[in-house]
Amino acid sequence: MGKIKVAIAGVGNCAASLIQGIEYYDSGTNGNKRDEHLGLMNYDMGGYHPEDIEVVAAFDIDKRKVGERFDAALNAKPNCVLPLYTDIRKSKVKVEMGPVLDGYSEHMKDYADDRTFIIANRKPCNVEKVLKSSGAEILLNYLPVGSQKATEFYAEACLKTGVSFINCMPVFIVSHPEWAKRFEEKRIPVIGDDIKAQIGATITHRTLTKLFMDRGVKIDRTYQLNTGGNTDFLNMLNRTRLASKKISKTAAVQSLLDVPLTEDNIHIGPSDYVPWQNDNKVCYLRMEGRGFAGFPVSLEMRLSVEDSPNSAGCAIDAIRACRLARDRRIGGPLISISAYTMKHPPKQIPDTDARELVKKFIQGTCPR
Repeated sequence: MGKIKVAIAGVGNCAASLIQGIEYYDSGTNGNKRDEHLGLMNYDMGGYHPEDIEVVAAFDIDKRKVGERFDAALNAKPNCVLPLYTDIRKSKVKVEMGPVLDGYSEHMKDYADDRTFIIANRKPCNVEKVLKSSGAEILLNYLPVGSQKATEFYAEACLKTGVSFINCMPVFIVSHPEWAKRFEEKRIPVIGDDIKAQIGATITHRTLTKLFMDRGVKIDRTYQLNTGGNTDFLNMLNRTRLASKKISKTAAVQSLLDVPLTEDNIHIGPSDYVPWQNDNKVCYLRMEGRGFAGFPVSLEMRLSVEDSPNSAGCAIDAIRACRLARDRRIGGPLISISAYTMKHPPKQIPDTDARELVKKFIQGTCPR
């Protein structure tokens, strides 16, 4: 059915994990599939498989990545993903210099170790020109949390070039009525905002929230505290960049409650940066409620995951769903796959219901 041509903004840990996964599921030179269903929510999506995804353009602003071959840049510092699959083929793509704007946090320029942010001394490329010349159909946005202006810049470039936008970070584009309308008018399919993990803090918190609700237990208060050691957590030490992130993660849980909790009784968000954790993320979750006759119920849980591969499992489905929409000439926000793979979609849908809608979308019986 042809390759799905993807551009990536932000050649960080998430991009590295995604490419490792694509290479892992590829048939390779011996023609034997490697655990084709292991860790995938969908291996075949309307005839598209993981190995059909091809990166044709990439943008970053770090000196260690800009101008480098894409596959080499994936291994450059400050990336710190677990090397789950390292036999990555050489890429013909060179990483282009993107616009700086607010795509980094100032405190990261002076950090003491190899996580120091080093902005490349280069003139930004013409992003629209690169998207057109590369033949990109989809732009995957992996910019750091808090990159409001930079994300809006890439969204505008997509509107001008007809390229689809998959927004994996918490700037509200696809879930913002004005942005959504513009993509709808241009008949460009888009997916967003703020990618979930396959089994991560948010999806687990949502699942337990629904369990409490379905079993008649009233939730009185809850928190979710996360620690990690990758550049995402280092970036989020700057609390001024976290407003949309906290809204996104909190809304994902609140949307399942009949009566939302007051602000004092719910706390969801990143907690701290622990350098030696690298790409490992640890979530501490507590829920308190009342069951039969008001008797107290409490739950505490610790979840440990590799952060970036965890989101790649959702990104690989979002990319293929977006290509199906392009094949079918469907434009605007894709409701089902956004609800299934994103924390802050245009429409919040319980995860089990969203999964069924995605199945119908793949089959062509659900319009979007």
